[in-house]
Order: sequence, then structure tokens, then C-alpha cells
Amino acid sequence: MYKTVSIIGGDLRIVNLIELLSKDDFMVYTYGLENSEELIESSNIKKCRSIPEVVNSSEIIIGPVPMANDSEFLSAPFAEEKILVDELIKEMSNKNKIFLAGKISEKLSERLQEGNIKSIDLLKREELVVLNTIATAEGTIQIAMENTTKTIHGSNILIMGFGRVGKVLAKMLDGIGAKVSCEARKNADIAWIKAYGYTPIHLSELDGVLENYDIIINTIPFQILDENKLQHVKKECTIIDLSSNPGGVDRNAARRIGLKLIWALSLPGRVAPMTSAEFIKETFYHILKEL
Repeated sequence: MYKTVSIIGGDLRIVNLIELLSKDDFMVYTYGLENSEELIESSNIKKCRSIPEVVNSSEIIIGPVPMANDSEFLSAPFAEEKILVDELIKEMSNKNKIFLAGKISEKLSERLQEGNIKSIDLLKREELVVLNTIATAEGTIQIAMENTTKTIHGSNILIMGFGRVGKVLAKMLDGIGAKVSCEARKNADIAWIKAYGYTPIHLSELDGVLENYDIIINTIPFQILDENKLQHVKKECTIIDLSSNPGGVDRNAARRIGLKLIWALSLPGRVAPMTSAEFIKETFYHILKEL
């Protein structure tokens, strides 16, 4: 069983993960978290001074979740200086390292393979994706409460998409008294929406019902709410887009029309960093058993 791990960059989720692993008697080597006030002092935590030092301290390296803000720099909001992805790959190459991070792009995955670095995308692990939907749903409801003038109870809410997040979100909103509608394209999803007791909306019917909603939440990772559809949304409606770049809502059109649009990314790390860290730790332990 591995009992050392190197951790580079990351947000408050990763800082909390370090604390959890150190309490489980892991020796944790860190880099790129120098400016984190939350990083505890512990004999099981060592702050490294360079990429070579942290990489060579363990066989397993955990990077940020998500991996990078762009293709050049690691996502490291607590680092004293920017961390080059190229430098990290160069140092890990041909040393039998195992690299774990979130949202590893196809191009980056190929580069890691070329360097003989085994990589595992944490955000492709089903258990972590499912657990993260809980924090995403709770964070979405928090945003809705803070950005509307009505109670969630009794509000007409449309959820675009009936995947993992859509299902959990619909259940939570229904539980606090919202009038929940769910949009889907597939007839099977429409049937499940009916079975759960929500109002089903087929994509082809969307234009005719958009004006009915106080809150619209998009979970679909491609643009459905274009300018034509946004013209049907009432001005008092709050739109929350949970999908990653480029998003599922035409942001420029929403701005021109005067609609309230909130683009809410990476909610697990923002609203529940400790719980999210516990989910990452659980997934990490599953991976260790498989290794």
C-alpha cells in the first residue's frame, strides 16, 4: 500500500485533501500551495521548494481538479508563481510516475503517455462524478436562493437536461416545494421524468413554455438556449448555467436581452470544499486498491 503522495497546485479542495491524507498517516509532499492560509502544519506534511523535489518524493502525484485553466499553466491559485505544465511533464517523464488530476485533456493525456507517465482522470471516475452532483445541486440551490426575490418553495423551475446533476437537483428542489419541470430529448428520459412526478418538457416543446419559469437551470454541455429561445424567457427569470465552457446559454444574447444569467462552474470546490475533498479521498483510495 502506498503511504506517500506528492500534491501539486489545486484549490481549497486539494488543501483539505492534504489534511485528510496526513491524518490517515500519509506522508504528503506539497508544492504550489505556499499562499494557502488553510494548509495545516503537520509532521506528515512537507512543503517542497521545487517541481523536481516534489515529483521525486513520491511515485504518485496528484494535480489540481480541474487540471489547468489553460494548456500552459497548472491551476494553482495558492502558488507563489505560475506552474508550467511543460515543466511538470518533463520532470515526471520516464520515472514510472502515476499522475492523478481532473479534466485531463486528450492532448495532455497523449503527452503524458509519451513521457511514460500513467495518468488517471479523477473526473472520469464514476464514483466521484456521482458524489460531486450532491455538492453541485446544493450549490445551485444556494445560488438560486441568493439571486431571486421569491422562495424556492412554489417557484416554477425548469431543469435543462436529465443526467446525473439534473436528477439529483430535481429531487432536492421537489423536496423543498418547487414546481419542477425537466427538459429532455430522449423518450426514455421523458418517461422517467413522468415516473418521478416532475413535469416533462420535450426539447421540441421548449419555445412554448419558457415564459412560464421563474428559474431555469441548464446542465446540458452544449448550447440550447440561443438568442431565439431566450426571447421567450420572461425578464424576471433567473438563469443558472452549470455547463462548462462554452456553456449552454448564449451569454452575449442574454446580456443584450437583459436577462439575469449566472454561469456557475466548479461548484463542489466553491460551496463544499471539505466534503469535496472527502469525495476525492474516497476515490483516491479506490484507485490505490486497484493499483
